[in-house]
Amino acid sequence: MEILGSVPPDPGQAPPRRPIEYEGSWRFTAPALESSVPQARHAVRDLLGHQRVPASDDLVQNLLLIVSELVTNSVRHAALLSPEIAVEVSIGAKWVRVAVEDDHPYRPKALEADDDRIGGRGLLLVKMITYEAGGECDVEHTASGGKVIWAALPLPTTSATNLPPAR
Repeated sequence: MEILGSVPPDPGQAPPRRPIEYEGSWRFTAPALESSVPQARHAVRDLLGHQRVPASDDLVQNLLLIVSELVTNSVRHAALLSPEIAVEVSIGAKWVRVAVEDDHPYRPKALEADDDRIGGRGLLLVKMITYEAGGECDVEHTASGGKVIWAALPLPTTSATNLPPAR
């Protein structure tokens, strides 16, 4: 997994302020292989710990499950058109956003729960985890014709109204 670097957070409309030490954005790239799923999960966990993000164990576990599901979906469904995927972690004062980007143009939709069907509910799980945590998620097209699927979860003592704007 290759780290492309740290990008300062988007200042948005707010007046300039001194960033909290854990704020920033990091982008990791990886081949669209099954082995990238645990690598991405470990990289996100290590980043959150290294940055000392004030996240509860439940929040970290939710973020790691979301990353696992999104990377797995990209590996399984987009690898033919996207031999490399990107995972981005953006951390603000009041939220953590994880995003997975690939070059496949198809925008998936969350399937309904079906007890007779094995698999196919990863995006539904991501949406359920996100909304239960008071967050937001979406699927968007990229300028290159691919897609990015993101989920933003609030840090403790925040509300969903403080989530970052969609890109």
